[in-house]
Amino acid sequence: MNRSKYIFFLFIFLLGFLSCKTATESIPQSAESITQLAIPRVDEMPNMPAPYMMKDWKKTALEFDKYVYNFDEKGPFMPMIWMDTMKRNFPQNTYGLYTALGDVREGPNVNDGENHEAIGALGSIIGASLVGIDKSNQDGHNYVAMVKNFLNKDNGWNIIMNFTSKKAHIGGGYGNDYWYDIFNNVLFYGVANYYPKEPGYDEIMRTIADQFLASATALGSNYSYSFFDFKTMKGGTNHIPTQEDVAAGYAFVLYSAYVKYNDVKYLKGAEMALQALQGQKENRNYELFMPFGAYIGARLNAEQGTDYDVMKFLNWTFEGKSVNRDGWGVIVGNWGNYDVSGIYGSTKDKGGYGFAMNTFDLAWPLLPMVRYDQRYSRTIGKWALNAANAARLFYPYDIPDSLQALPDRKGITKNVIAYEGLVKEPNLPGHIGKSPFAQGDGPLWAPGMPQETMFSIYGSGHAGIFGGTIHTTDVEGVLMLDCIATDMFQKNASYPTYIVYNPYKEKKSVSVPVGSSKVDIYDAVSQKIINRNVSGDVKIDIAADEAPLLVFIPAGAKVIAKEGKLYAGDKIIDFRFKEKK
Repeated sequence: MNRSKYIFFLFIFLLGFLSCKTATESIPQSAESITQLAIPRVDEMPNMPAPYMMKDWKKTALEFDKYVYNFDEKGPFMPMIWMDTMKRNFPQNTYGLYTALGDVREGPNVNDGENHEAIGALGSIIGASLVGIDKSNQDGHNYVAMVKNFLNKDNGWNIIMNFTSKKAHIGGGYGNDYWYDIFNNVLFYGVANYYPKEPGYDEIMRTIADQFLASATALGSNYSYSFFDFKTMKGGTNHIPTQEDVAAGYAFVLYSAYVKYNDVKYLKGAEMALQALQGQKENRNYELFMPFGAYIGARLNAEQGTDYDVMKFLNWTFEGKSVNRDGWGVIVGNWGNYDVSGIYGSTKDKGGYGFAMNTFDLAWPLLPMVRYDQRYSRTIGKWALNAANAARLFYPYDIPDSLQALPDRKGITKNVIAYEGLVKEPNLPGHIGKSPFAQGDGPLWAPGMPQETMFSIYGSGHAGIFGGTIHTTDVEGVLMLDCIATDMFQKNASYPTYIVYNPYKEKKSVSVPVGSSKVDIYDAVSQKIINRNVSGDVKIDIAADEAPLLVFIPAGAKVIAKEGKLYAGDKIIDFRFKEKK
C-alpha cells in the first residue's frame, strides 16, 4: 500500500473512532442510579402468578366491539345496541348499549329508548380506540359524535352525566352518587384524547372544565359529599358515603384542560383539587379515582416541580383499608389454587369481590404514571402481570364451569362479555364453598332481571384498556407494558415507552420489537442507552425481578441533560435525571 493510501485509510479510521467516542461521551452520565420503590400490597403478590395463562386482550376487545356494536345481531337479548332518537341536549340521534345482557330497565322499547349509561358507551369507545378501531367512522356511524348527547345542558348542569336526561335515570348520578358524574367526564376527556378533531368537542371540553373549576373553587379543600349539584354549585349528602377521592377526577380533567388550552387557571384548579385529596387524614378510596391521583401527582411533580406524595395515593389505592367504602382496594391472594392478585374491588365483601371494569381501568392511570416516575417501574410491572393474568377468570370460557354462576348460558357471551366480577366466597344457592367464583349482581338491580344480567356489557367494554397496553413477548410471563397509550393530553410529547418486567429468579433474554426504523434504546431505570442503531426484534437481557423502562429514541438523536431532565432531540426521555458533575 503506498503512503498516500495508508494515510487516507488511517484518517478514515481515526475519524470513525473519534466520532463514535464523541457520540458516546456526549451522553450525560447520571449521578446516581434510580432506586425502585415498592408498594407493600404488591410485595404480597407472587412474582409469577399461577396457573399462568395470558388472555389475548387485544383480540378480546376487537371481538367485543364486533359483537356488541352490531345492530343486526340476532338471538335472545339481541341486538345489544339501539338508536335513541329523542335528541336530548343536541339535535341528533345517539345510541344505547345495555348495561348487562337482558337488562329489563333498558332497550329501544323502554322509556322511548332513553335508558342507557354513558359509562358503558364512553368506556367502550376508549377500549375500541386503543386497539385500533376508529369509532368516529364505523359502518356509517360516528359514535364519537353521538356521545355528545350525554352533556346535560338542558338541565343546566353542563357536564357529562350518566344518562342524557333525568327522565332516563335508572341509577348513578343526578344528585345521587358523586363518582358517576365525575368519572363520566374523565371518560369523555379520554374519548376526546383519541379524537382531537371531532367537531364540537373543544367547546364541550371547555364547558366541562369551566364547570369543574367553578365546582372546585366552591368546594375548596372539602370534598366530603355524596354528590354535587353542578347547577346550584352545592354539595350534598345522602345514604351513600362521602367520596373525597373524586378530587383526583377533578385534577385529571382540569390538568388535561390546562394542557389543551394553555390556561393557567385550570392548572391552579388541578393543584387545588389534588391538594385537597392529599390533605385527607385517612384513606377515602371509594371507586376508581385514587390511582388518577397518583398519575396526576406524578405528572405535576415531573412537569410543574410540585411535591405530591405519589406513594400515599398508591397505598390508598392498593391497601384495601378505605374507610368510606370499607375495604376497597386491590385484592391479593390465592383462591382455590388460583392466584387472583391484582384485581380491583372490595377486599371484604364475600371474602373479596373483584370487578372487571375496575380492574381494566386501573391500568389507565398506573402505566403512564411510570413514565413520569420510573421508581415505580418494577412494582407496577409486577401488579400488571398479576392483574392481566387473573382478569381472564372474569370470562366464562376461561374459568371452569364449576366455578361460575351460569355455565349453561355462557355461549351467549362468545367469551368477550365477562361476568361482572369474581368472588372468593359466593352466597348463591348451590355454589357455597366454590372459589374463586365468577358471578354478577345484575339480577339484584331490579325486579324481573334475568340471570344473564350477571354478564356485564358495560364492564367488558373497558377491556380494550388492557388490549391497548399489555403485550406479550417471546418469554412466557414477561410482558411489554405501554406507558404512552393512555398518557392523555401530554404536555411533553414522548417516544414509545415500555415497562418490561422479568418475574423470574434468573436473568432472561427477551425479544423486544422496536419497529422498522433504527432506534437507540434508553433504559430510564439504569439511566443508560443499552442498545444503539437497532431495528426489528432486539434481544434485551433483563435481570431477575427487575423492570427496565425502555424508551425507543431515534438512532443518533442528540441526548442532553437540562434542568433535571434528559432530552433526546426535543423530547424528554427521563424526568428524574441528575447529571454527574
